[in-house]
Amino acid sequence: MEVFVLKSKIHNATITETSLHYEGSITIDANLIKKTSLFPYEKVLVSNISRGTRLETYVIAGKAGSGVIGLNGAAARLGALGDRVTIMAFASLPPKQAREIKPKIIVLGENNKIARTV
Repeated sequence: MEVFVLKSKIHNATITETSLHYEGSITIDANLIKKTSLFPYEKVLVSNISRGTRLETYVIAGKAGSGVIGLNGAAARLGALGDRVTIMAFASLPPKQAREIKPKIIVLGENNKIARTV
């Protein structure tokens, strides 16, 4: 048996761009990807704090240090510039490892800069 547990989380990110006519995904500043141990093309759950919507998509690396958080393709219809979102990735682990995992969690502040690490 395996259980799904949180492995990475970017909380309180602000959407800085949307691109409806893109093939899909969420663009995330490469520094934020690295800090939370996300992988390019990894599946993520995006929870829109401002609208109460959720979506699944995959990660694309944006320019490091840019603070970019961009919804692309159909996902762009579920968020607008300035909306706050939480981006989460999960791992499937045996119960023993699941009990010991320490997720990489960051909370963002102004301009999508890291305000604190949890």
